[in-house]
Amino acid sequence: MTDAGHRVGGGPRRGTGQDLGNQVEGYLLWRARIAEAEQRAREFTRRMDWLTTSQRDEIERHYVDDSLRRARQDLERVAARAVSLRGEYERRYRVLRARCAGWTLAVCGGAAFLAAAVSLGR
Repeated sequence: MTDAGHRVGGGPRRGTGQDLGNQVEGYLLWRARIAEAEQRAREFTRRMDWLTTSQRDEIERHYVDDSLRRARQDLERVAARAVSLRGEYERRYRVLRARCAGWTLAVCGGAAFLAAAVSLGR
C-alpha cells in the first residue's frame, strides 16, 4: 500500500492516527493482560487459606510478575516472527512482481514481433 498511512516495505508512519490507534490498542490489551494475571493470582492463592495476608500478597505479586514476564516473552516471539514473515513475503512479492513484469514484456514483445511479421508478410 502506498496511502498516507503506509509505506511500501514498511509499517505505519510515525505520528499517524493509525500509529496512535495501535499504541492505544496495545496499551489496552496489556492492561487487560495485567488484570487477567491479577485475577488468576487471586484465584490461585484463594485455595491456600493458611497463608497470612502478607504471604498471600507476596505470592500474588510473584505470580503476576511471572505471568507478565511470560506474556511479554510470548509477545516478543510473535512480533519477531511477524517481522520475519513480513520480510519473507516482501522478498517473494518482489520476485513475483519481477517475474510478472518479465512475462508481460515477453508477451508484449512477442505480440509486437508477430504483428510486425504479419504486416510485413502482406
